[in-house]
Amino acid sequence: MARRRQPAGRKRRTREHVIADLSVNYLERAVLECGYVLEVKAHDYGFDATLVTFDAGGEVENGLCEIQLKATDHLKLSADGGSVLQRVSGRDLKLWLFELFPVFLVVYDANGDRAFWLDLQEYARNPGIDADHLRTVTLRIPVGNVLNAAAVRRWRETKNLIVPGTAGGRKAT
Repeated sequence: MARRRQPAGRKRRTREHVIADLSVNYLERAVLECGYVLEVKAHDYGFDATLVTFDAGGEVENGLCEIQLKATDHLKLSADGGSVLQRVSGRDLKLWLFELFPVFLVVYDANGDRAFWLDLQEYARNPGIDADHLRTVTLRIPVGNVLNAAAVRRWRETKNLIVPGTAGGRKAT
């Protein structure tokens, strides 16, 4: 029986697709180690995933953390090696900065199988960042901001500072 030949020009799974999926997998593992849930978005309009957290009793908490993932085979570091450099559009930055709940950028280094994170709203409090007038900006992520379960728990704490009725959050009126 003759073997059928596959037609040329079919869709391909690229390296970019693979490392994007690896970045989600890396993040999800850290989230699951905390007992939380990562909801990956099917439609990306500036956020790739949402973090849903739970209290010590396993009850779902109010509020969310939005996450934007970037994956690369060529991690860019600052000259002093103290920061990961990531270029983003001013349009995306503007969306992220005006979100009510925390937004975190995660840069996944596929070659090193590691990731770094940045609290975008905290970062934007730095003087000189004006999303209204930027086409692109290079963000500097401290290399100490390693993505792991401790970082994800810190994200939860950041979110809970603004959620009414949670430890540290604003009181409901």
